[in-house]
Amino acid sequence: MSKKTALLLVDVQNIMFSYEGGALWNEHQVLRNISSLLTKARQSSTTIIHIQHTDPSSGSMLSEGKFTWEIHRDVRPLPTEIVVRKSSWDAFYQTTLHNKLQELEIRNLVIAGMQTEFCLDTTCRRAYSLGYKENILVKDAHSTFDTDVLSADKIVEHHNNILGGRFVTLKESREIMF
Repeated sequence: MSKKTALLLVDVQNIMFSYEGGALWNEHQVLRNISSLLTKARQSSTTIIHIQHTDPSSGSMLSEGKFTWEIHRDVRPLPTEIVVRKSSWDAFYQTTLHNKLQELEIRNLVIAGMQTEFCLDTTCRRAYSLGYKENILVKDAHSTFDTDVLSADKIVEHHNNILGGRFVTLKESREIMF
């Protein structure tokens, strides 16, 4: 891949792995896949950007400094890696992400993380709308939780089908080479 590529890890935070409402679908494999992507990106000196959902309201599980807010230890950012905090589902909305990518002349994004139908979906669509040249959604490196309507595996499958070929190119983690 080109040096104009960045790995974008969305909301890989402790809360996703300790949710009281149920387990993250395929959480151990998804975390291994994300960790593998991070290792490959680090080895190739690819730009890495961690997106961290932050809720400034008092008492929120995503308030800065809480254990649940922290990025998971298996993918914790190095001091040289960029961390962008967001407070909405869109990693670009009212954040520094787009400006940082422009400064670094990044045109291609490899996207992984949480939660499939919320932050991941919105960020993929926004990256497309902003004109990033190639957006790759790593189809086995994102996840969500069961809902009353759909099981998490069906949500992931649905979003891979909806986003793939329209807003992103789908690839498996083993196919990603930085």
